[in-house]
Amino acid sequence: MAVSGGSFAYLRVELGDFVAFIAAGNILLEYVVSCAAVARSWTSYFATLLNHQPDDFRIHIASLSPDYSRLDPIAVAVIVAICLAAVFSTKATSRFNYVSSIIHLAIIVFIIAAGLSRADPKNLSDFMPFGARGLFSASAVLFFAYVGFDAVATMAEETKNPAKDIPLGLVGAMSITTLCYCLLAFTLCLMQPYSQIDPNAPFSVAFEAVGMDWAKYIVAFGALKGMTTVLLVSAVGQARYLTHIARTHMVPPWFAQVHATTGTPINATVAMLVATATIALFTELSILSNLLSISTLFIFMLVAVALLVRRYYVSGETSAAERNKLILCIVLILGSSVGAAGYWAAGVDGWVGYVVAIPVWFLSTGFLWLGVPQAKKPKLWGVPMVPWLPSASIAINIFLLGSIDGLSFMRFSIWTALLLVYYFFLGLHASYDTAKAAAAAATAEGANRR
Repeated sequence: MAVSGGSFAYLRVELGDFVAFIAAGNILLEYVVSCAAVARSWTSYFATLLNHQPDDFRIHIASLSPDYSRLDPIAVAVIVAICLAAVFSTKATSRFNYVSSIIHLAIIVFIIAAGLSRADPKNLSDFMPFGARGLFSASAVLFFAYVGFDAVATMAEETKNPAKDIPLGLVGAMSITTLCYCLLAFTLCLMQPYSQIDPNAPFSVAFEAVGMDWAKYIVAFGALKGMTTVLLVSAVGQARYLTHIARTHMVPPWFAQVHATTGTPINATVAMLVATATIALFTELSILSNLLSISTLFIFMLVAVALLVRRYYVSGETSAAERNKLILCIVLILGSSVGAAGYWAAGVDGWVGYVVAIPVWFLSTGFLWLGVPQAKKPKLWGVPMVPWLPSASIAINIFLLGSIDGLSFMRFSIWTALLLVYYFFLGLHASYDTAKAAAAAATAEGANRR
């Protein structure tokens, strides 16, 4: 869709304002949390660049909870600098990112080549030390890396040919990123036993551990440059998200104002980065990564549902019988996916739950494929293998949610409850459609008086 807003815009068109608002709140949360996490990692790599331990530049406040006791003023300073850059110019930011990406790829190649020169196959002898549960827990947190792809879609208004360029950019970027991610992880695990990998600055510490102290400076520089690029892209993306949401009046329209001189949404940019800086100052990386993964998986699941609705339902054209079949299939797909995820999260031994859930998912998806005609075909680009691919996306996203810890779900629930309170008391009554209806009523009343 050739408008900014990414997932929010898509969900609003296909599933309505309520679902879109809940998704929007979680999209904003994931942007804030991801930027805060990256900013804290920036501090860790900056410390290693100066021959310090990753936590050395953080201020430890013993009276606070352990998860929030290491204050990070450097992360706040970095976020403020990024905010100024994002406010100044979108085009300049884009040019900087273009050059930085080329440098970053060169540094990734260096890390892989240099790291493999010190590889020890014995480090892979215990390849899955935590078994299948450890594998899926790691996979759930890995969605931390996927936030940036949604940011691409928020730039649709500033892309020459969004219908063609954005899908190509997304597929191309995801293919390259996935390959690099796997090679880097493989290299790191060959360099050090998994139990010795540092959670804050893993590559710098790994090169130091294998006697390549000089290499850690290149790695730290590359990491700092890469994280700066991530922060710039996220700053622009999250501001565009908030701007688009504000245009719908679900949040105050003040956030949608664009500065006449810079051409950037200054109000939205500053508001989002103030929230990011506040979280980055206090919160540990592990908490941020788990919370971010819940929001990301939840939104991806909603987008997959919206895709099914888009392909199989057109208002005023789809019959009530076909609509009801679609609803039933989606409910069964969601229900079977939640059942499998719950069974996994409960840690129950055996296969009974999966023997029930998987056939229900398969049969409901198969019925949707064979028994419900598609109401809409994509004009240019389209997701292939519908309904199997979006149905699998729903199942995988929900199943991975079952691998995330309970405290993270509690934090997620609190945030969602706050969103619901805001929506029902404020957002619902201030939506764009409501505002237009009120304006039309006021105009009609004025005309009657005259």
